[in-house]
Formats: sequence, structure tokens, C-alpha cells
Amino acid sequence: MTATHRKRRAERLAGAAERVSPGGAGRASSGLWARKAAARCLLTYPSRAQQANSVGRRRRRRPGLGALAAGVPAMAESVERLQQRVEELERELAQERSRRALGGGDGGGGRARIEKMSPEVVDSNPYSRLMALKRMGIVSDYEKIRTFAVAIVGVGGVGSVTAEMLTRCGIGKLLLFDYDKVELANMNRLFFQPHQAGLSKVQAAEHTLRNINPDVLFEVHNYNITTVENFEHFMNRISNGGLEEGKPVDLVLSCVDNFEARMTINTACNELGQTWMESGVSENAVSGHIQLIIPGESACFACAPPLVVAANIDEKTLKREGVCAASLPTTMGVVAGILVQNVLKFLLNFGTVSFYLGYNAMQDFFPTMSMKPNPQCDDRNCRKQQEEYKKKVAALPTQEVVQEEEEIIHDDNEWGIELVSEVSEEELKNSSGPIPDLPEGITVAYTVPQKQEDPVPEVTVEDSGESLEDLMAKMKNM
Repeated sequence: MTATHRKRRAERLAGAAERVSPGGAGRASSGLWARKAAARCLLTYPSRAQQANSVGRRRRRRPGLGALAAGVPAMAESVERLQQRVEELERELAQERSRRALGGGDGGGGRARIEKMSPEVVDSNPYSRLMALKRMGIVSDYEKIRTFAVAIVGVGGVGSVTAEMLTRCGIGKLLLFDYDKVELANMNRLFFQPHQAGLSKVQAAEHTLRNINPDVLFEVHNYNITTVENFEHFMNRISNGGLEEGKPVDLVLSCVDNFEARMTINTACNELGQTWMESGVSENAVSGHIQLIIPGESACFACAPPLVVAANIDEKTLKREGVCAASLPTTMGVVAGILVQNVLKFLLNFGTVSFYLGYNAMQDFFPTMSMKPNPQCDDRNCRKQQEEYKKKVAALPTQEVVQEEEEIIHDDNEWGIELVSEVSEEELKNSSGPIPDLPEGITVAYTVPQKQEDPVPEVTVEDSGESLEDLMAKMKNM
């Protein structure tokens, strides 16, 4: 509506008001009414330019349905992240409230920290059954376990269960190294829970383990140890991250799932002279192993490398898209169990510590062996550790071994009984095979005798000249 149209409409409204109220007073009031109506008319109907600007503003303020639909996934993702963060903060708040309510328990583990292990047999003592090992003569001093620091590299199927077992045993300090996050695909394993999906494995593990045992000290590092910048920090924490800052850890446990990380740990431990244990589970999830490696004394991981390492194959080329290794919580639990059992025997000095122990679930087979270091190992630090170990052994005082002669019992007897072998010397010689040429120190338990073929006398049959039909006719007449 133009300004001219608005003016004419106002004049018409004023005229109509005068016709309705012809009196003096009425005319005056009607004039006032007309002027107000005209003003309302001018205010009510804006110009075309004003109408166009108003419509443009409304269009800009109201995006289309397409824009709204495009923004829905981003909004949903933001909401999900906020919900996860809220849940995480709620858990931390609950832990802090529990800690304060219980009088200073570190981490809100449901109880206050215990300064000294007690052998008292009461339901409220979390260490009563562990301290019973001392009473039963298995361990001389179980409380010594609180003086050890152990580093665990890889907090996955084996590493997470290993960390939990050591935490329940009351280890002094745990250092956890991993760069991966918890996924729902990890729920077929033990330890991790669905609500922890999205958190880093070391962070989720620390929250859970603090709740289990607040007496244990934890140090977590969320990075990949195989990178150059992280390798130096990894070595620094191994050599200085003990229970007392500045002292080395007592043991390093390798629970990784790739050879690159194992070789990295091997390189660091050879350089530092650090004792460590390696563990692994096969890709078909039905076998595994543990191995104790003492630099210079036993074979390191590079002394007898697997084919992938020996052939210098890039491990990343072996993995295919959409294909993953199998995983069983049972196999990983067994491997973690024998690993921690070996750790306890090594630290607390009881039983026999295994240098290598395998596990085959298909036949329930547990092979064990020990391997000496390779003098031509590719790792120069391994060769250096071997020389230092030889010097250490040579410096030890030699002990003379006195061989006692066996006392012959019942040399003579009144009954004249004599033991005679049922196998003659000739038969014994024939039943033995050749002894193979073996390195020094290795012998065979038995030999395989060579097969002797019995001579078969040759039999000749004279040709009678009869045909097959004649011979068949003779057989029928018999």
C-alpha cells in the first residue's frame, strides 16, 4: 500500500466518524477518534519496501528443511559426546564422594588405604588370604610385593587381565602404556565394560583398578612407544619410574599384539639391561606363550626372531581390510594367569620360574624350554649384555664338585642271585641307530635304528604254455 492510498484511507475514516456523530461534542470526540484511527492506519500498514525487508528477514531466520536435515547428524554426535562426558564426570564425582566419605581412600575404591598388610583372618581384611601363603610356607615374606613396580605395555586382552591380577595381589606400583581406545569390539574379552567405550584403555583401566585396590600406585601413558619421540620417554620411565622416583622398575611385561612393539621393548630392555617378560596369543585364539628374557643370560627377542621379523617383512602389509584375528577370553585369561604366576614366582622367589612356557588349547599341551642367547645376535646391545654376563659369571667363586662313588649294596649274597641282561650286546647294537652330529651340550635320548630289509628269495615259475582259459577249466574240474 502506497503513501497516497494510506492518506485516502485516513480521510475516509475521518469523514465516516463525522457522519456518525453530528453534534458539537460528538463532532469533537469523533475528530479525535478519526485522528487516532488515521494514525493507527499509518502504523498498521507499512510501505512496500518495509514489507520486502521484513519478508527477507523472516526467510533468513528460518532455514529450509534441507539445511536442518543436514545438521541433524552433527547435532546428534555433539549430544552423544556431551552425554559421554557427563557420564564420565558423574563417575568421577561418585568416586570422589566415596573417597571423602571413607576418610581418604585414594580413588574411591570403597575402602580407605591400608598402610600395612595384615595376616589377620577377618572378613574385612582384603589381604588375609594372600598373607596365608606365608603361613603355609609358600612365600617367605608376601608383604614384600608392595615394594615392586611393574610396567605393562599393552592393556588389551592379556594386559588388562594381567594388570587386574597384579592389582588384586597388592603390587606396589603399575605403569600402564597403550595408545588405543576401548571399543565395543573388545567386549568379547575380560575386564573392560560397554560404558567405557570411547575412553582410552589406560584411562579406563586406571579408573577400574583404583576402585579394586586403592593401595596400588598407578602411572598411565597414552601413547605409541614405537614412535621416535615417545621411545625416549618410554625408556626414561622404565629406568626412573620405580616405586621410588629415580629408580628403575623391577619388571617389564610385554602384552602387545604386534612384532614392531615387541622389538621396541626388546631394544629398550637390552640397552638398559632390564629384565622383562614377553607374552602372546596366536591369531586363531587357541594357543599362546610366555617368555622370561634376562639380557645377556637368556635369548632376547631378536636372537631367534619370528619369520616376519627375520624376513624383514612389513607387518602392516599382512593385515587386510575387514579381516581381524580371532579372540577368546578363555585363552587370553589362561595366558594372563600363567604370566602373572611367573611374575609372582620371579619377584617373591618361590617355585620354578619358567623361561618359556607355551599353551596349546587344542591338545592341552604346555611345552617348556629355555634358550641361550645368540652370540651373533643382530642387536649390538644384546651382544654387549652377553659379554657383561660372562664377566659376571667368571667373577663368581668356583665351587668344587666332589663326585661320590656309588656304594654297591648286596655285592655278595648267600643265595647266589645274579642279574643277567636279557638283551645281548649284539642285539643292543642292532637296535640302536647312528648318533647325529649335535652341538656341544646337546644329547639325544634315544636313536632310531635303521630298517634292515629281509632278503626275499627269488621264485621262478616255469611257463607251461597253457592259456588262461585252459587253466580256468582245470580249476572248475578239480
